[in-house]
Amino acid sequence: MSGQKTFSLAEVAAALGLEFKGRPDTFLAGMAPLSSAGPEHLSFLSTVKLKSTLQSTLAGAVILHHDMAADYGGNCLLTDQPYLMYARASALFDPFVKPRVGVHPSAVVVAENIHSSVSIGANCVIEEGVEIAEGTVVAPGVVIGRDSRIGKDCYIHANVTIYHGVSIGNECIVHSGVVVGGDGFGFAQGPSGWEKIHQLGGVQIGNKVEIGANSCIDRGALNNTVIGNDVILDDQTMIAHNVIIGDGTAMAGCCQVAGSTVIGKNCTLAGNVGVVGHITITDNVHITARCLVSKSILQPGSYSGTFGVAESTEWRKNAARFSKLDELYRRVAFLEKQLKIKNEGEG
Repeated sequence: MSGQKTFSLAEVAAALGLEFKGRPDTFLAGMAPLSSAGPEHLSFLSTVKLKSTLQSTLAGAVILHHDMAADYGGNCLLTDQPYLMYARASALFDPFVKPRVGVHPSAVVVAENIHSSVSIGANCVIEEGVEIAEGTVVAPGVVIGRDSRIGKDCYIHANVTIYHGVSIGNECIVHSGVVVGGDGFGFAQGPSGWEKIHQLGGVQIGNKVEIGANSCIDRGALNNTVIGNDVILDDQTMIAHNVIIGDGTAMAGCCQVAGSTVIGKNCTLAGNVGVVGHITITDNVHITARCLVSKSILQPGSYSGTFGVAESTEWRKNAARFSKLDELYRRVAFLEKQLKIKNEGEG
């Protein structure tokens, strides 16, 4: 059963390991933005652009950077990382409560290696050879295929499908509608049409991975598709067969990564980025929204750019010339300047 959680300002400060200023017994029953917070809410300010909102907020307490606290007369928690502390505070006030341990009577559980502390919801199907470690929750309607392994303290939300031979590490969250381990897009053209390349690999997912709703991660053709530790995949993300994603990489909604691409550690892909297959993106690369990454990126940094759809031969010519656009602009500007000087001299 879920319920509202309440804390005093002093209790929140202690839980987050922060100093505070103001009344320690201030009652806090939740979190809200500065603009809509009431006296019972904890809020936060992480950017100086919104500093004007601070003076009009009704929040019971605000998480603030030390540098901003001097100008604020209300209750506050002091930190050098307000946004990070907001994230940690949100965990304190989360009303969600894990379901009770045990197997629902309607679940079909053939596997034997299920820890006694696991919760399995209604209408789940857990096939032969599956292993589920302690503290994990399998919500209603989940299907886990044979010989798959789920680690400790995971939460598999309702109606997730995990195919055979999938490995998921500890403390992972898999949201509703996700499919892990479906066949990759592998076909060969035969004399009578497409012939299926059977996908013989699996999917290996590390620890503390979160996969957003309705995302798909395909199994490998021969080797595994690999998702590293601390990876975040937002809703409706598509990861094709044999992709490798390094630790700490995050992808926003609707990203698509084609097969056999390698993405390094601590990268970020903004919304609706597409990545073609069989390329490499090195560590610490940041790609802005709606980019199409069509070749390897071997230097860390931020990358942007996209083109409209055109006939392929024309598109390839334009794409090749686009990289010379700045050089062309400078040459034209130089020639215009020289022509102006000449005209002025003749005048």
